[in-house]
Amino acid sequence: MAVKLTKNEQKLQKDSLKQFQRYLPTLQLKKQQLQMVIRQIETEVAEMRKKQQQLVQAMQVWIAVFHENTVFAEELDLDNLIRIDRVERSVGNIAGVNIPVFKELSFQPITYDLNDYPLWVDQALESLRDVSRFDALISTLEQQVKLLSRELRTTSQRVNLFEKVKIPEAKENIRKIGIYLGDQQTAAVVRGKIAKKKMVKEA
Repeated sequence: MAVKLTKNEQKLQKDSLKQFQRYLPTLQLKKQQLQMVIRQIETEVAEMRKKQQQLVQAMQVWIAVFHENTVFAEELDLDNLIRIDRVERSVGNIAGVNIPVFKELSFQPITYDLNDYPLWVDQALESLRDVSRFDALISTLEQQVKLLSRELRTTSQRVNLFEKVKIPEAKENIRKIGIYLGDQQTAAVVRGKIAKKKMVKEA
């Protein structure tokens, strides 16, 4: 884009440069903060998945025995005793981004006859609830990563725009205008000297 070679434009370009240079460190700090938080959340997700997997592995033996036992009717499946009521979440804020924060997963109260199930059914149901809580927590954390990653992309684009386009562009415009105004000043001085000589000659 062509730039006007005037003192007013020179001032505008200098003001813009100051603004870009003042705003850039804030953007860079935000970018670093977002990167750090995303890494922390991803580490937390990996830990949660590991704990969930350990819980599932611990459950597999006795749940397999229960499911393979043909004595129990299909309607007595343990899955029938677990029904999610609601997921409770609050809203948090990281680097200006609103994110969901997991609070609790509640279940519908379901009664069952203890005579129909093995002794370990209570423990099994609690473990299944824990697995479901892990699912809800991991899902919430993944949503956080999604929202923060979107903001990180936008912030990174702005940092690149300032670093690679706006600041160099403003500096180059200031340089061009400076050269032009300097040349104009030199030309004016030369013209003044010529006019003075001419006046002296005529006198």
